[in-house]
Amino acid sequence: MERFELYSNLLKPEWAPPSWIIGPVWLVLYIGIFITFGMVFVKTWQNQIPFVVALPFILNLLFNLAFGPIQFWLRINLLASVDILLVLLTLIWSMAAIFSRYPWITYAQIPYLLWVSFASVVQLTITRMNWSRG
Repeated sequence: MERFELYSNLLKPEWAPPSWIIGPVWLVLYIGIFITFGMVFVKTWQNQIPFVVALPFILNLLFNLAFGPIQFWLRINLLASVDILLVLLTLIWSMAAIFSRYPWITYAQIPYLLWVSFASVVQLTITRMNWSRG
């Protein structure tokens, strides 16, 4: 079953985004993530940024990439909720960690922060609504 079909079959709040919009939104966000996170990783590789500053960016990518398999392959809403909250927390951490060195990277992450904040509320609501469905 395709993941958009899985998403469509979940109980969702009326204000949840339709499945057709999620892919394009993430595509735009991933372009920004690629540019900004890439800059952090290059600067870390060049020893211009300490690893501890890059760490939340690394963790954010790992948690972000884990969400799809958790939600759509394993179909574990509760674990997906924990994961999306970890995406949100590591994003906030990464924005704070890089701000003093490259404030533009923090500002460029604002759309990602807004979307992940919204996605977290959606996911937590979906988890609650589908709790008894297994």
